Amino acid sequence: MNVDRLRVLRALADRGTVAAAADALSMTPSAVSQQLKVLAGEAGVALLEPDGRRVRLTAAGRALLPHADDVLAALDRASEEMASYRGSARGTVRLALFPSGAALLLPGVLHRLAEAGVDVDARDEDVPASAVPALLADYDVVLTHRDERAPSIASERVEVRSLMREPIDLVLPPGHPLADRDAVDIEDLADERWISVRGGFPVDDVLLSIATVTGVTPRVNMRINDFRLIEELVAHGHGIALMPRYASTHPGVTQRRLAGVRAARLYDLATRPRAAERPAVRAVLDAFTDVTP
Repeated sequence: MNVDRLRVLRALADRGTVAAAADALSMTPSAVSQQLKVLAGEAGVALLEPDGRRVRLTAAGRALLPHADDVLAALDRASEEMASYRGSARGTVRLALFPSGAALLLPGVLHRLAEAGVDVDARDEDVPASAVPALLADYDVVLTHRDERAPSIASERVEVRSLMREPIDLVLPPGHPLADRDAVDIEDLADERWISVRGGFPVDDVLLSIATVTGVTPRVNMRINDFRLIEELVAHGHGIALMPRYASTHPGVTQRRLAGVRAARLYDLATRPRAAERPAVRAVLDAFTDVTP
């Protein structure tokens, strides 16, 4: 089977439509369709079937997909090894990170990779963990986060390395009546105004979990996915919030533990299967492990 056609198959699986795959590969939709038709002839079985006005992978197409991943990963490893014999850099790793995780870990990661011959092309991607598999169409490594009660996103096409657990604390404005306690009972916050993030992210998942466990439904007045802005609003008395412990930096707010509640987010590193066999990717994964608090 032709390697380029396997790449087209993977692009269709990753992007969902022929048009999106064509755009990602800088091809025309008709060229993508033709390549997939030829690949089906090479495989000797139908790889696509109609799905309304679109197409989707057949069972045979889905079975071929992990093999396509393996072949393309092996080519990437071979390319990096040959580059090492030429004395060139060990490769470029495309990295996606959620913003607060990037602020905590990326400077240290880049410092460790500075002399390793690995270039990092980093981008911030603020998406729920459920959207991470789709990001692996464009990135080699994705740093993601989830509520510790949420299931892992690991699957046949996604490998996950657990990196760290970060407690989530209560953030109170100056002079709040509960600020003099070491830990705060969630029941004492029933009448508070809350500032949270958008649904699907770990902090909001924790807030929902707390509501389920305690029966106290938080009154959320604002949803903002910028922790600095959330802290600024809390500092000026516009509500209270939950914040990941290492993301809270504002000197005008008070952090307190929630009593009797396990609240945390987990950091995961997601890659395609066997991606860590590439020296450059492995160096990035190891650098994250080295700088984790």
